[in-house]
Amino acid sequence: MSVRLRDMTVADLPRVMELEEELFAPDTWTEWMYRDELARPDTRHYLVAVDADADADAVVGYAGLISYPYEAHIATIGVTGTRQQEGIGALLLDTLLAEADGRRTPVLLEVREDDEATQAFYRRRGFAEIGRRPNYYPLSGKDAVVMLREVAR
Repeated sequence: MSVRLRDMTVADLPRVMELEEELFAPDTWTEWMYRDELARPDTRHYLVAVDADADADAVVGYAGLISYPYEAHIATIGVTGTRQQEGIGALLLDTLLAEADGRRTPVLLEVREDDEATQAFYRRRGFAEIGRRPNYYPLSGKDAVVMLREVAR
């Protein structure tokens, strides 16, 4: 794995939007949604994984954390298909979890009900299913599995 993490910027959004389409269509976020998230640095932390062997614009993955005093949420995480299984998603997630652990907050997330591989990925990081959100992904009509990771001790 030859990537480095850095804070996401507005300049990264064209590539992030390409990855959104690749990974999450039809249930993609919009560029406006990302701009709104990036405008809230007091409660948001978004990262990109860039190819360390290429130029700084070679975004291969991204992730975001929403942090409140009482809980945190993994807002999104994705890695381009050609770079999956390299540990990039784990690096992104572990970095966000370390921030949440520093704040001593439990972490929640939603994942598509039919994405068993991603659910297993989260379970390996201490998440457990606590519920469902019907029709959470409106364009595909899929339900979300809600998962929780308690505060790391």
